[in-house]
Amino acid sequence: MSQRFSVLVLGATGFIGSVIAGRLREEGHAVTGLGRHPDRARNQHPDIRWLKADLNDLGRAADWAPLLRGQDIVVNCAGALQDGLHDDLAAAQERAMLALYEAAKQAGLRLVIQISANTMDAGAETAFLSTKRAADRALASSGVPHIILRPAVVIGRNAFGGTALLRSLSALPGPIPLAYADSPVATVSVEDVATCVARAVTGMIPADGDYDLAAAEDMSFRDLVTLHRAWLGLPPARILALPGFLAGPVSALADLAGKLGWRSAMRSTAIAVMAGGVSSGRQGAVPAGMTFMKASQALARHPAGVQDLWFARLYLLKPLIVVVLSIFWMLSGLIPLVDPAGAASFLRPFMPVAAVWFMTFATCAVDIALGLTVLYRPWTRRALLGMLIVSAAYLAGGTILTPGLWLDPLGPFVKVLPSMVLAGVAIAILEER
Repeated sequence: MSQRFSVLVLGATGFIGSVIAGRLREEGHAVTGLGRHPDRARNQHPDIRWLKADLNDLGRAADWAPLLRGQDIVVNCAGALQDGLHDDLAAAQERAMLALYEAAKQAGLRLVIQISANTMDAGAETAFLSTKRAADRALASSGVPHIILRPAVVIGRNAFGGTALLRSLSALPGPIPLAYADSPVATVSVEDVATCVARAVTGMIPADGDYDLAAAEDMSFRDLVTLHRAWLGLPPARILALPGFLAGPVSALADLAGKLGWRSAMRSTAIAVMAGGVSSGRQGAVPAGMTFMKASQALARHPAGVQDLWFARLYLLKPLIVVVLSIFWMLSGLIPLVDPAGAASFLRPFMPVAAVWFMTFATCAVDIALGLTVLYRPWTRRALLGMLIVSAAYLAGGTILTPGLWLDPLGPFVKVLPSMVLAGVAIAILEER
């Protein structure tokens, strides 16, 4: 029987970290998962011990000491694509890691496994890759036994970020528009990444090594999208190759959304990386004895179901739904202000003049506030619930005061119902992991 260890997995609620944590637990290791929001993961995996922490707040070795107590090995799967509302790459991917290495040395940890990236590829100047590179170099010179793994684009059963974008692009109707369609994209299955980590934990991969993880095949961005389309069971579609500069306005909007808390896979960091492609690795060695699945093999292991098709089609519709709801509610609050007297006229038979004006301006303010707050990701769910509650209140009050509006040819009441359904759909598909 191979030796069992206590392993702390950072970012254990993420796309890669969740698979690694599950694999290590299956092999009998005592796994502790660390994440910012582990509540759902705790319900799904009660056999894993869960800790709630934010790497942004772990900038000193003393901050790590209680988290490392009783641990033998740390696997770092945490990371973020770009600075945003809750993401500080310098804090989470560099300062927190340097503090971790110092604490690991003090605690005498057996091993630190860093899930990194090919930091010398296109986009090397971005904060994402530069902070990863700084952390890798610090780990290599820290004196802590370590292994650095550099996976290419990771694909698997689940999808998040870039992999979710791949699926959604592949499911578009008609010709599929792609910028950088011919950029090379190397891939590796998430199962193979987990296998490498499991081997590293048990000593089958030598410590103090730097390893590239990528399947031995040449693919382009268009090839990968076409492969995912076939996996979803959709007929072939023409790829419409677009000039790279057209990605600029899209990434600018995605960056703006990032400041509001939305983690779009089309932000400028992703575009910068895709412009030059993702290579099969030039920084490290290949782990001895490992053969990596090709993308087609990795997808074939998990045949797509109708839920995958739904996800692919809804992924890009979600931001559109949120924006449409925002515009709808802001306009519903702004348009009455063009002629407030006319907007208030239907209330005059039912209440005093002062109350009429108060209700008119108050409802306009509520509508505008909901239209704005739904764009701010930490408040989106509450704003959507508010839209449902306010809509129900409008319909109930309007039905009592002016039931004849249900028969109005322009349907002011009837039109509220689709907006309520759309808000419900947004709530249903809001979470991404």
